[in-house]
Amino acid sequence: MLLEELTMPQVEAALAAGCRTVYIPFGALEEHGPHLPLSTDTIQAYQVGKRAAELVPLFVAPPIPYGNCRSTNCHPGTVSISTTTLRCLLKDLVRSFYRQGMHNVVVLTGHAGGAHRLALQDAGEELLDELPELRIAVVTEYELAKDEGRGIIETPGDAHAGEIETSRIMHSHPHLVQGSAPEEYPTFPTGILVRDKRRYWPGGVWGDPDKATADKGARIEELVARKVVELVRLLEEGRYV
Repeated sequence: MLLEELTMPQVEAALAAGCRTVYIPFGALEEHGPHLPLSTDTIQAYQVGKRAAELVPLFVAPPIPYGNCRSTNCHPGTVSISTTTLRCLLKDLVRSFYRQGMHNVVVLTGHAGGAHRLALQDAGEELLDELPELRIAVVTEYELAKDEGRGIIETPGDAHAGEIETSRIMHSHPHLVQGSAPEEYPTFPTGILVRDKRRYWPGGVWGDPDKATADKGARIEELVARKVVELVRLLEEGRYV
């Protein structure tokens, strides 16, 4: 159930029928090479939620199109918010959903930046202390697909705007794919923080887009959606508290 398309009585009826789980997709407005849209992370997270909602009763919240982006913040098009803002945003959203009766929350982020992910996880931990009946999962797409996805993806270490993400957008939004891009891997110095990040990652690709296919994208989307359904069922069973 896409929340933005529901009426008030429809939400009320779904809650009365026992639906207590909400899926919150987080993305980013971030460069994805010369061939993929800035909304790539947001698209992926939202598509997975839509697919999961076809398999299990689930409220799907509108996607959050901004995230914390550090390694790409020198690339044109990347717009980043602070980790403080990100944490506060998730906490405010979950509190509001909780008041509505949605006590099970799956937060999936299509953007897998380290600081971004940890900010969401920190917010989730704080909410557990605050809301006594809350059950929450905070995950990245990569975490859900990394094991089984190895049988689909050919590029070792593929991470950003490469084989995986190009395949995903070729599947769900082919009209937004502008050709391909050269294979690339960033060369940041170990442990040293640099101002001009684009100097070490000029093309904004981490992987090999030329290996992407729409079929691979469909298979990965289905895989991640199934993993989300598993999380939903675990939260609803109350197995982990």
